[in-house]
Amino acid sequence: MEVREIAWDLLKTVNQIILGKAKQTREILAAMLAGGHVMLEDIPGVGKTTLAVTFSELLGFQWNRVQFTPDVLPSDLTGFSIYRRDTQQFEYQEGAVFCNLLLADELNRTSPKTQSALLEVMEEQQVTVDRETRKVPSPFFVIATQNPSGAAGTQPLPPAQIDRFMVSMSLGYPDLENEIAMAKGETVGKNKGKIQQKADIPAFREMQQQAEQVYIDDDLYEYIVKLISATRESPYLEYGASPRGTIALVRMAKAAAWLRGRDFVVPEDVKEQFPYVVRHRMILNGKARIDGISKEQMITSVLQSIRMPEIGRKR
Repeated sequence: MEVREIAWDLLKTVNQIILGKAKQTREILAAMLAGGHVMLEDIPGVGKTTLAVTFSELLGFQWNRVQFTPDVLPSDLTGFSIYRRDTQQFEYQEGAVFCNLLLADELNRTSPKTQSALLEVMEEQQVTVDRETRKVPSPFFVIATQNPSGAAGTQPLPPAQIDRFMVSMSLGYPDLENEIAMAKGETVGKNKGKIQQKADIPAFREMQQQAEQVYIDDDLYEYIVKLISATRESPYLEYGASPRGTIALVRMAKAAAWLRGRDFVVPEDVKEQFPYVVRHRMILNGKARIDGISKEQMITSVLQSIRMPEIGRKR
């Protein structure tokens, strides 16, 4: 079985457990293939932990979960050294980030200092403790969740950290049919125990390599840059998407095309991925709040203002 077929089979299994969220699960897998982290802006209880566990088990990943509260310390993530009396030496104890997939639950409930402890590992896949740098396992991904903005006990994530998430999305509530199925126990109760590993890390790396080799026409590169640049020129935005957002949109478009069975990107791939890549990177200003402009309206406006190229086919 080719690795693309393995990826499709993997998604099929995930969607038997997380009902009614096929679009979101494909987006999360695409982000992982693109080498990026995922931010879920959601309410509690919609299956985020089950989602992370399912992906980890299907891919043969080691995973950890941290429930962020105000008393979580940076050392809980990065690790720390303790003095051993028997050896009369300091011994390093690994923190939660030493895994392949970290579920950072309710990240905006903890202190800014602890939030910032994730910055180095998200970008460089390493941590520095006691002046010594240590690599975390590879691949390494963060699936983080944050409570709705303004909820009690939340601390806004700094822009530097938000920018390190490749995409953001919401799982949201299930529809009527799927919630009835959940009530009957037709998802986690019946299917979670049947999870069998579909791939391993070498197979996952092969998926990533194939996604990276997907072709993008020069006109599509220009289209991507124009879309990102348009977010920086709006009178309603304090900040637009950074150059990191440009790179993220390229990688996500490639991964999305690969998961659809193509080895080339079409304009629709870019248009589809644009909201996921830029939404968390756009910071509305006071004028937007006064005029009642939402991020969704801004995204729609940008997409309508930039003409889609007619090409994008493989040479």
